Amino acid sequence: QVHLVESGGGLVQPGRSLTLSCSASGSISRIIAMGWYRQALGKERELVARVTSGASTDYADSVKGRFTISRTDVDNTVYLQMNSLKPDDTAVYYCNLVGYDSELRSFSSWGQGTQVTVSA
Repeated sequence: QVHLVESGGGLVQPGRSLTLSCSASGSISRIIAMGWYRQALGKERELVARVTSGASTDYADSVKGRFTISRTDVDNTVYLQMNSLKPDDTAVYYCNLVGYDSELRSFSSWGQGTQVTVSA
């Protein structure tokens, strides 16, 4: 079983910055990718940013140039540095991990979500 614990959400003014972190623990043999998704009220969940085991990254067009995803392998933690935040960034942010467990079964795990609210 894999557990993801997110932190760093909160209320922030437009133009300011916030950093989210997500730490993974449990039966993880190999990580394929870790990423952040978000779901705004009344909208579908969407990819924000993702980093693969080979360190390649993908970003939603709406956050390119403002958000940066990074990962530390030693403790299976992924970060999302969010700069120049806009009210449209307001959403619940979810961490996701795709990988293989100790029995080499593929899995996709989600964190509990952390609220980010951008408002004056």
